Amino acid sequence: MGNILRKELKLTASVLSYLFIAFGLMFFLPGYPILCGVFFTTLGIFQSFQNAREANDIVFSALLPVAKKDVVKGKYLFSCFIELCSFLLMAASTLIRMTVLSDAAPYRGNALMNANPFALGAALVIFGLFNAIFIGGFFKTAYQFAKPFVSYIPAAFLMLGVFESLHHFPGLDALNAFGFEHPAMQLLLLLAGAACYLLMTFISYKKACSDFERIDL
Repeated sequence: MGNILRKELKLTASVLSYLFIAFGLMFFLPGYPILCGVFFTTLGIFQSFQNAREANDIVFSALLPVAKKDVVKGKYLFSCFIELCSFLLMAASTLIRMTVLSDAAPYRGNALMNANPFALGAALVIFGLFNAIFIGGFFKTAYQFAKPFVSYIPAAFLMLGVFESLHHFPGLDALNAFGFEHPAMQLLLLLAGAACYLLMTFISYKKACSDFERIDL
């Protein structure tokens, strides 16, 4: 499995997948919907799937002495690697905003979502949606990648809009806590986002393995 992941990282991946990891730093931006950084990171992963399709990578991978499910696993592991690299940048940005920059006026006056554990949990939910809708959708044919990505876009921005709007509802202002306010609730929301990410990724991976087994390459 390590070999097929290395193949994904070194041969199949688009350079944009690595460059777009840096969009995790959008969590530093005040007055901007910071969860857009998640979308741009997934857009970079999409470019690798496009490269793979054009290079006929799926057929090449299936001809290797590995099980078909390992081909699926390689794509999921690569995507999760890119997502988690970007997530680490988001987490680092959030920690700096919660500590070193805790009194910065641009952040204190920010009307949009603050960088906090809830925002990190929301980012994981959107990453999970990408894995479920786009990667899972791709392996229904192992060829078509535009249709599942087009399906993912409205779902991602709908969730982004929901997460950005929640703290404006009465009684939910704690979701937009600044710094270390409401730590127990914020941590719980982060853990809930992580659980959603793992669940959506695992379920879509098992479904993708089943779909890919039925495809006659």
